[in-house]
Amino acid sequence: MTDNAYATLHSTIEPKAFGRVAVLYGGKSAEREVSLKSGAAVIEALTSAGVDVVAIDVGDDLLQRLQSEKIDRAFIILHGRGGEDGSMQGLLECLGIPYTGSGILASALAMDKLRTKQVWHSLGIPTPRHAVLSSEVDCISAGAELGFPLIVKPAHEGSSIGMAKVNGVDELIAAWKDAATYDSQVLVEQWIHGPEFTVATLRGQVLPPIALGTPHTFYDYDAKYLASDTQYRIPCGLSPEKEQELIDLTARACDAIGIAGWGRLDVMQDEQGRFWLLEVNTAPGMTDHSLVPMAARAAGLDFQQLVLAILAASVEARG
Repeated sequence: MTDNAYATLHSTIEPKAFGRVAVLYGGKSAEREVSLKSGAAVIEALTSAGVDVVAIDVGDDLLQRLQSEKIDRAFIILHGRGGEDGSMQGLLECLGIPYTGSGILASALAMDKLRTKQVWHSLGIPTPRHAVLSSEVDCISAGAELGFPLIVKPAHEGSSIGMAKVNGVDELIAAWKDAATYDSQVLVEQWIHGPEFTVATLRGQVLPPIALGTPHTFYDYDAKYLASDTQYRIPCGLSPEKEQELIDLTARACDAIGIAGWGRLDVMQDEQGRFWLLEVNTAPGMTDHSLVPMAARAAGLDFQQLVLAILAASVEARG
């Protein structure tokens, strides 16, 4: 795909026309530290572009801050619960404040890994077989039904928090107990052997896919945010036909959930070359290790242009 194909991603809105923009970041979720870094980068980019920015580390005084600061628009860069799960979107809807990213329903669906999978499965969109764990008996049954290895995930966390690869029942039980400290609902999935890809969307367009490589067991929290040996490949190394298949599948999967503005989808490819969708993020990371800025650069947008494009999408979606 040529650079010209991504020309429409750029914002044509004058920075001052966005009005007073609240950058909502931090919060109280398990992903607070990542959100603080993402928020700082977004604040710097918007401020340097000439946008009137109010930085709000989301706490108990949020409602008061939003009302007293006379906010025109919100840039949501909260990760995890309280920011990506529809609750913040619902508050902003009630206040009549336009915001970046997906709406209430899509945000709530995407934050729930189980229900995301159920939607995809119902539409014939490929996602790994799974089970829900709530007891040791469930662990034994899941191991027998799905086989090993498996990957355990809290159903409502991001940034790979609480995730673990397991190779037997005892490991599965231990991983379930650990994941349950983060979330009352724990998911276990078949382990897909093969390369991992991440694919971002912006203003209704799919950005160039990124192939991920890590010496870790999987693309965990350390590989995402701390490690210096994580590999990112753009172009992703797929044939043109397989890359287009991945792009088309991403667009279909996002449409099924109702993703708007921007987002990022995580995908595995098995040994037979088939793609399997893992999850979708509606407010992905924007740190120096983050993937959406990398994909945007490959599409010809620098970080500031990316942030302005995300903000512009909130104007297009809700006026």
